[in-house]
Amino acid sequence: MSGGFHVHGPHDHELEHAAEHGRADHFAGRIAVTTAVLAIAAAMFAYLAGATQAAAGLYKNNAAIRKTEAANQWGYFQAKSTRENIAELAAMLVPPESSAKLVGDAARYSSEKAEIEARARRLEEEAAVWDRRSDQEMHLHHRWAQATTALQVAIAMAAIALITRRRWLQAVVYAFSGVGVVLGVMAALHL
Repeated sequence: MSGGFHVHGPHDHELEHAAEHGRADHFAGRIAVTTAVLAIAAAMFAYLAGATQAAAGLYKNNAAIRKTEAANQWGYFQAKSTRENIAELAAMLVPPESSAKLVGDAARYSSEKAEIEARARRLEEEAAVWDRRSDQEMHLHHRWAQATTALQVAIAMAAIALITRRRWLQAVVYAFSGVGVVLGVMAALHL
């Protein structure tokens, strides 16, 4: 048994039929070439959709890390505030000769709080930047996914057009192709 099992797609069958009967089938040829070009474009768009989705996830992760670091800094800030308040209260309760060290500690805690607060605010700003970048990448992901979907619909319509040999379906194929290309261009231009 040397032959094996082979399944023909609708395009293969139509092209073989035309070749067997000695006639050129321009309709089938145009649909076949269009389908091949659409499949290539859809594959590229799908890759870009996946890449932008991965980038969006990475950026969102970076934002979460910065938010966590900022929360840690705010916790540290709160601890310094508590120590400052305790030192101030203790300075009021102890004899005057013992209060100088506590007043100095309170002043030190206050100055340390300013540095910690600045660091926490900077981390929050970095988190906001990463969040915006993630949102932008997700927008691009959706554009690439929309473009891919339109091209996949065009490919499916091309198969139906080839099987039914309806010329009006060929116009539908080109319409969905156009929508897919426009969406792809919009994604490429970051619109």
